Formats: sequence, C-alpha cells, structure tokens
Amino acid sequence: MKFKIDTKEKIVVISPEISELNANLAAPFITGISELPEMEGRNLILDMALVEKADDIGIQAILTVYHQQYDSALSCAITGLNSALTLLIKQADETVYNLAPTMTEAIDLVMMEDLERELLQDEE
Repeated sequence: MKFKIDTKEKIVVISPEISELNANLAAPFITGISELPEMEGRNLILDMALVEKADDIGIQAILTVYHQQYDSALSCAITGLNSALTLLIKQADETVYNLAPTMTEAIDLVMMEDLERELLQDEE
C-alpha cells in the first residue's frame, strides 16, 4: 500500500494514496502504518482526503490504527474525511473524538493532548 508520509518532530502525517479502503487493503493499511520506523514515539495524523469510501472492514482498520496509538500512550487525529466516512466512523465507535475537519485542527488536537501528557507526567 502506498502512503504519503510527512514526518515532523512529534507528529507523523500519513496520507493513504487510495480511493477505497476495503477488506483487501485493511491488513496492509494497519501493518503499513504500524511498522513505519517514523512512527516510533510520534503522534499520528491520518489524512484521509484521498479515501472516498470504505467498507466495514476498512472502517475497522482505521479504528484499529487510531486505538493502537492511544494504547501506546500517543495521540491520533483523523482529518480529511468526507461526510459519509465521518458518519461511518462515528457509528462504528463513539469513543473516536479526534475527527478534525482541517489539518490545522488535527495538529492542534494532537499537540494539546501531547502537552497534557507532559504536564501530567511532571506532576507525578
């Protein structure tokens, strides 16, 4: 699977270069992202602007990547979703809060969560 990857100091922006995320692409989507060396210790922004549609397994793949970040004590935001995909993700998982309409908002969400984690660690 082909991704456009933009690595910053604390964030990796990954843009899948596909128009449909379906059952055939779900596993390569998950492993392709989770095995990237750039992901080590960085927060994730999934820019889904090129993805026009996804089946149920594709939606689960997006949610798997999202939750893997939080399981690793890192943040994730999803941006660039069309209205249909936004609705499918919200219906599939009510705990996905970081759905941002713009890249700037996605970066802000991730950086605020990162700052919160740093402040909580300083208090301990």
